Amino acid sequence: MITAGHALLRRIAAGLTALAIGSSAAGSADAAGRAMQPPPPGNHAAAAALIDVASGRILFSQRGDEPMRIASLTKIMTAIVAIENGNLNDTVTVGTRAAGVEGSSLYLKAGQKIALLDLLYGLMLRSGNDAAIAIAEHVGGSLDGFVYLMNKKAEELGLNRSHFANPHGLDQDGHYMSANDLARLSAYALRNPTFARIVKTRVRTAPNPYEPWDYKWVNKNKMLTMYEGADGVKTGYTKLALRTLVSSATRGGQQLAAVTLNDGDDWADHRNLLDYGFRNFRLTEVVRKGEPIAGHPYAASASFSYPFSEGERERLRIKLVPLRTDSVMFALGYRGWLRFVLDGREIGSVPLVDRSPPGAGEGRSGSGTAPADPDGTGADKAAERPAVTRSDAFRKSLRALLFGGV
Repeated sequence: MITAGHALLRRIAAGLTALAIGSSAAGSADAAGRAMQPPPPGNHAAAAALIDVASGRILFSQRGDEPMRIASLTKIMTAIVAIENGNLNDTVTVGTRAAGVEGSSLYLKAGQKIALLDLLYGLMLRSGNDAAIAIAEHVGGSLDGFVYLMNKKAEELGLNRSHFANPHGLDQDGHYMSANDLARLSAYALRNPTFARIVKTRVRTAPNPYEPWDYKWVNKNKMLTMYEGADGVKTGYTKLALRTLVSSATRGGQQLAAVTLNDGDDWADHRNLLDYGFRNFRLTEVVRKGEPIAGHPYAASASFSYPFSEGERERLRIKLVPLRTDSVMFALGYRGWLRFVLDGREIGSVPLVDRSPPGAGEGRSGSGTAPADPDGTGADKAAERPAVTRSDAFRKSLRALLFGGV
């Protein structure tokens, strides 16, 4: 009989083999892997990148590590920092600096009160520079305070070729990102449900305290109507940066994001880049959460998928790395890692946990409610059940912090 564990073993081909990988070998193997990838379409951009959102794999990069002016693509960072650090239900009072800023605007007035969530829609749909400053002053306490949060977030995400000087993207020395950093930031932001919902919205209305009609903000991102499955992200333009664009689209359960900087034909180039990604890098499930590992009393604690180009899946190797029994992670319930290696380079990993014994969970109430108590001794039985201790809660919290709740 072929078990699920044997099926997994067959799928990973080489099995759970320990691999010793040197850094120089990894670099040459990675270069060889890139050489075997299908050729990308041409474009008109000074720099470009294409990323698979779920895995974070950069599928295409053209001058991708070169820092450049990015114009209003800055507002991707502004939005995610505000979402993560602010209260979306807050009412923001617009200051004089926000009301007087140059460039694209929502035409907010000094002293106006508006919900933070509405400001975020105005920021991302209409690229309001006044919204950017109002958000920054409210969430960061000051403009400088918010810019500090932006640079702190860039450091946290490993965006080493990025630096922010303002929340709106108007040309300023010391304000830049690379195309690859923009791709990684966009992928990160798109995993946030609030951000994703905002950037795919085509039209948004908001209360207008000065007129009998509401604000009506139509998204400037034409990709939302030009490309099947488009669901983001942001347009940009300044006299020095010229046209900049990040777009995203989802097809067949896979989401890609494309970046171009200084591109005079960006709509067409983004369609071609996204088509190239969907056609040549299919997101493929490697292991499913809960799947048992053949020959070991473990199961995967999370799923792992990856966008392979033709021939790459067959070259995937998997390494099982057990944890020391005296480690903190072992005490938290983890038993090891599955590390996924492609052409000598680790592309991801999944923590392992103990396999659930046969019949585990049987007899439990599927709705999560307590079962009936026919003999009327529920109070005594409840007293006999162990309470959730502080150490249990701490362990749960620490696991969530370490592994995002897996």
